[in-house]
Amino acid sequence: MQQWKFFRIPVNGPDDAEESFNRFLRSHRVLAVHREFVAQGECSYWALAVEHLADVVNTVPRKENIRREKPDYRQILSPDDFARFATLREWRKQSAQAVAVPVYTILTNEQMAEIARNNCRTKADLERIDGVGQGRIEKYGSEILALLLEKSDETGREPVPHDSRT
Repeated sequence: MQQWKFFRIPVNGPDDAEESFNRFLRSHRVLAVHREFVAQGECSYWALAVEHLADVVNTVPRKENIRREKPDYRQILSPDDFARFATLREWRKQSAQAVAVPVYTILTNEQMAEIARNNCRTKADLERIDGVGQGRIEKYGSEILALLLEKSDETGREPVPHDSRT
């Protein structure tokens, strides 16, 4: 059910009325705010009519109140996996800067961690990573695989074959 709440916020008054208005907006499901400036010299004020839903408290958390813990990949990944991850992260940063896009549009941290953890060696390996589709593989697959191969050459370790019969 729709209801109305009215506020009068003096232009030259204390901020109590303004704070009360803002608190009301944060805690209710607001449909519309109608405002009118009433000019009365030193006694001028804003007349505000808030149209809101009755008995519905806004329980949706605001973005600024949501803190997502970022995983520490140095702790999550093995040292070799983290080295691959760090190489991919640097490549992603440079690639994103070159085409002026956000880094996550190329690969997310989660995708890079999975690529590093799975020690991807083929485009088929990349296809198994959630969210890495044909478009990304066509666009970045060769570069990613070349980086990973180069990283394994630096460590002096051979790529781990996926089939133990080979």
